[in-house]
Amino acid sequence: MITTAAKRATFRKLHEAGCFVLPNPWDVGSARALASLGFQALASTSAGFAWSAGRADNQVSCDDVLAHLTTLCAAVDLPINADFENGFADSPEGVAANVTRAIATGIAGLSIENTTSDPAQPFYDDALAAERIKAARAAIDASGEDVVLVARCEGFFKGERDLAKTTARLVAFAEAGADCLYAPGVTTEAEITTLVKAVAPKPLNVLIAQPSMTVPMLADLGVRRISVGGSLARCAWAGFLGAAREIAEQGTFTAFAGATKGAELNALFAGEVRAAISKRSI
Repeated sequence: MITTAAKRATFRKLHEAGCFVLPNPWDVGSARALASLGFQALASTSAGFAWSAGRADNQVSCDDVLAHLTTLCAAVDLPINADFENGFADSPEGVAANVTRAIATGIAGLSIENTTSDPAQPFYDDALAAERIKAARAAIDASGEDVVLVARCEGFFKGERDLAKTTARLVAFAEAGADCLYAPGVTTEAEITTLVKAVAPKPLNVLIAQPSMTVPMLADLGVRRISVGGSLARCAWAGFLGAAREIAEQGTFTAFAGATKGAELNALFAGEVRAAISKRSI
């Protein structure tokens, strides 16, 4: 069995050069399926996990997420990066305490956002946001574990499409100790190039925001890692809801023709179980 320390070392190495895709599973089955396809690391998705629990995004508790992360980390031999939302706390001290708890789940990385839970004031003051990243950095350092810290600026994602503000915030987060920077919602080559250059030599994570984006294109722009957020979960829900609506509204079952065969899924997950048992017996 691959140790947590080995997963963390592998994850750190992935950020040093090149470009890798970090797909987002929402449960054990999706995590093991992605692992079988040859991805080098995975990341949790707050939205995908919330939907699987019958909740809206950002409506799960810190305890829920910690339990989910523990399950994901134990399910696969790949490094897991945690979507840790805003750290589930406003104060730097609260963020530090929760980051310490997250490290214990076995994660190889985690992200902290600059968003609040107050619609009237959606972003933390920039100085406080930087202090929160400093606190997360201090918590990781105090743990002695090599966990990658990702700092997220949510401006573009929340409708504040201000590249200058986003750039300044990411630079401040890098100076506060973030290992990797992330601004979900950036879409143009000019925006991405600006951010890559601003945070260099630290890596930039880009969220796939439109289907026209490709791995080679983003790699050429200098992007180090790529994530898909809740998109894979949304694809799964699209298939499920489409088939269910056909039954409910038309009384027909034609969507089943495109379903993955049960034998294929059984073979996939039987293989995963056999591999896990084999590793435990070594």
